[in-house]
Amino acid sequence: MSPIKTSFISLLIIVSMGVAVAVAGKTHVIDFQWPNLYPEGMAWDLLAQHFIVGSLNHRTIHSVSDAGVVETLISDPALPENVTVLGLTVDFTKNRLLACLHSVSPLPPFNALVAYDLRTRRRLFLSLLPSDPDFPIASIGRGRDVANDVAVDFKGNAYVTNSVGNFIWKVNEEGEAWIFSRSPAFSRYPSVMGKNEPFNDCGLNGIAYVSKGYLLVVQSNTGKMFKVDEENGKARTVLLNQDLVMPDGIAIRRDGVVLVVSTQKLWFLKSDDSWGEGVVYDKTALEEEGFATSVVVGEEGRAYVLYGHVMEGINGKEREGFKIVEVRSEKESGEEHVWIYVLLGLGLAYFLIWRFQMKQLVNNMDKKIN
Repeated sequence: MSPIKTSFISLLIIVSMGVAVAVAGKTHVIDFQWPNLYPEGMAWDLLAQHFIVGSLNHRTIHSVSDAGVVETLISDPALPENVTVLGLTVDFTKNRLLACLHSVSPLPPFNALVAYDLRTRRRLFLSLLPSDPDFPIASIGRGRDVANDVAVDFKGNAYVTNSVGNFIWKVNEEGEAWIFSRSPAFSRYPSVMGKNEPFNDCGLNGIAYVSKGYLLVVQSNTGKMFKVDEENGKARTVLLNQDLVMPDGIAIRRDGVVLVVSTQKLWFLKSDDSWGEGVVYDKTALEEEGFATSVVVGEEGRAYVLYGHVMEGINGKEREGFKIVEVRSEKESGEEHVWIYVLLGLGLAYFLIWRFQMKQLVNNMDKKIN
């Protein structure tokens, strides 16, 4: 047997088995500790290679390493007392962190977008987000505005969802804010939630920017998804094969797959027509106790959800432990396993062919010797 052939076969088998072990391995679970942090929003910082989380109770923003090491990234005591840090996103083109700020009752109404330089950690602007003058809160009896989630385009424009007002703010790179989209599509569908259910008035929620020139937004109390033009704010409903139940955060993978999280499930969606229509092709059950509220695409395109136990924080409980957990699509994992078996089969077939040829070679040599 040739040493080269022996090495090649051994390498092929070892690599195939290594790939099989890697794919079949356990998902990445990050446990981290911080007293009463109760993070609702999460972002992934590609340059620094860590997660960034907000807080229900603190005027701070924290980084979380893949090993669960927590550090205070931003501490801004100039912010209003007891302000809540909700949605977060990283503007990679300008190395900025954008965060939604909101104050809950009985504190005075406050909604803003704050931007920080991630290199110096200096605040760049604090932009107050205006209420809709055509629909004052007192006249229509709805709850106060809620700046919930934020996305950013490549020009540095930020888009912020108002969950109760059901419209979208836009904030330019200089911090100038205005109401960007009040599309009738956002109020076309009735809430599927009961009046006494928590967050029954939570409308527009997770938002993500697509480089083709539009935004994808989910609406929690109707289960709908909308496609919003980045230039004029016109919105249309994305036709899905099934409604989503209390969707919250949204993220987009490099391959175009959209991830939508709720407290119960992570949905995997795809579209063949730039989100005129979409298909939920898989969903993974989540740990309900953890109250997942945010999803990001981390290193190597892996999906991570945040278990921030927000309901415990709202109810005044105390907690130190939280989790960021990798979540996989069972269907995609199954397809990967098929390829592993194919590789192993090819390796085995090559080995058997080689053994057969070697046996023939030995027999021929014996005949010549005899």
